[in-house]
Formats: sequence, C-alpha cells, structure tokens
Amino acid sequence: MSLVIPLYREIAGLSKLLSTLEPFVGLHELIFVDGFSDDGTYESLVGAGIGAVLRAPACRPVQMNVGAKSASGHLLLFLHADTELEPEHPELALLAIDRGADAGAFALRIESRDPRLRAASWLISARTRLMRSATGDQALFVRREVFESLGGFREDHPLCEDLDFVGRLIDRRGLGRFAFVPKEVKTSARRWEKSGVSRTIALMWGLRTAFHLGVPPDRLARFYETVR
Repeated sequence: MSLVIPLYREIAGLSKLLSTLEPFVGLHELIFVDGFSDDGTYESLVGAGIGAVLRAPACRPVQMNVGAKSASGHLLLFLHADTELEPEHPELALLAIDRGADAGAFALRIESRDPRLRAASWLISARTRLMRSATGDQALFVRREVFESLGGFREDHPLCEDLDFVGRLIDRRGLGRFAFVPKEVKTSARRWEKSGVSRTIALMWGLRTAFHLGVPPDRLARFYETVR
C-alpha cells in the first residue's frame, strides 16, 4: 500500500504527524508531497528520512496526483496532514479491497470535546455509511487501477476534489463498490476552531450543498480560504 500525504506549511504539526506514521515505515510506502512550503516543512521532511519527499504546486488535487503517479503500491491511501491513522487502518482498507470494494473511507472523529463537533463527526460518518459520500479527512483509499481509470483527482477543482472523485467512482463502478469502514480516523479540530465552530460547520455544509448544486469549485474555494 502507498500512503500519499499532501502538505503545505505544516511545520507546526509535523512532528506529531511523523510520529503517528512511524509504525508504517517499512510496511507501507510513504510519499509526502509538499506544496513548496516556506516554513521549513520540506526541509524537515527530507531530514526525517522516513519516506519519499516530492514537491508540487500547493493545490491538493495536484499534489495527490503527483504522489499517486510515483507510487508503487496497488492500493493508494490519501492522508491529510491533520488526520491520524492507527496501525489497524491500512489493514482494514486492504480487507475491504479483498472483499470486493474498489475504494472506501473511514468513519471520522474530530478531536474535540465540543458537542457541536462530536455531532458533526457523527453526521459525517453517517452520511458516508448511508450515502457512500466521503471527504479527504476520512482517509480515502482506492485501488490504483481504478484511480488511474478515472483520471485521478480533477486538478481544476481546488476544493471538493474528494467529493467529485467519489461521485465519479460511484457513477462508474456502482454504489456497492465503495466501502465504509466504521473504524474511526481522528482529525484535528484546528480548522473548525480557527474561525469559530458554528460558523465553520455552517460554511462547510454550505459549501458541500453548493457544490452538489453545481457551483464551480474555484468560486467555492474563495470562501474556504477563510477557514483553512
């Protein structure tokens, strides 16, 4: 399995990220794709020496496609820097693929005691379980050949590239080929708390609704930058 990790200006949380990835060194291929960060992220990754370190323009779908092209694994797992994997997660992804899935995602837990974020975590996970719709925070995984057949992530989607990809996959392969894995991945509450929890929750769900209504992702990205 190849873990593809896009990053941009992540020096503040890099030590924690690298420590959570240590159990996978030697077991899975680690590919970091830095977006030409100017805060020392790239240099620190190179110094850590626990995986391949690439560079690409700071656009998440571009970075993930670059990482996928250099990957050697038959299964790709795309991991956001804010999301933490446990040792069981890759094995559960492989099990889902062995059982016939083409792709999948995990349940989500936003790391916070705030009841609003606990509710948001539950709703996001329920949405994935019932509708087979998922976001990048949920550690999307996909068979390499399926990823390539779909042309990867759309690079003209600076936002919602994950929703677009999952939607295209289900349209092409069918709802039953996307697996929901109930084992939670943890993601930081950082961006949710940065601009206010209630405001960010409303904005996130509003952006998602607007995307499904056909609003161009480049227009939506202008709003997302306020909470990223």
